[in-house]
Amino acid sequence: MIDTSPNLVLVAVVVVLVTAGVYLLLERSLSRVLLGVIILGNGVNLLFLVAGGAAGGAPIIGQTPEGQMSDPLPQAMVLTAIVITLGMTAFLLAMAYRSWQLNGHDEVQDDLEDRRIARRAAADLAAFEDSDAVGATNLDEDAAEVRDETGSDDEPPVPADTPADASAPATGGDAR
Repeated sequence: MIDTSPNLVLVAVVVVLVTAGVYLLLERSLSRVLLGVIILGNGVNLLFLVAGGAAGGAPIIGQTPEGQMSDPLPQAMVLTAIVITLGMTAFLLAMAYRSWQLNGHDEVQDDLEDRRIARRAAADLAAFEDSDAVGATNLDEDAAEVRDETGSDDEPPVPADTPADASAPATGGDAR
């Protein structure tokens, strides 16, 4: 008979890994979110192995008596979870690198739509009312209010449809 009581040290390690992983997932920096995904993934993998019970013999009929075989399902699930975590890690690394290229930092900025939803929730408005039309601002005004947590507020934001230098004469075309 296989002992199914969990090892308390491993359970404590699972709790620490999952807690640290969730804490890091709630950060704004994508590199910390990446570390959180990796640590949380390892904690969940260890949880699968602890829940699977003690190791037994190889699960091959004829080689190990049926009562002493280990359950292959936790190991198969851990292998699948490792592959999923690897995919998530690659995706988050690509996002952090792209954010670093575009903004010079990897922090997630406030989303304008989230602000609108929070404003509506704070006003406790019904879902069917169109409160966006009354006293609401447009997207450019909302974008100007977004707080940049990286401290690079030296340059004011330039709207996307404004040319870089509006006072410069236009080049090209017909110069008569």
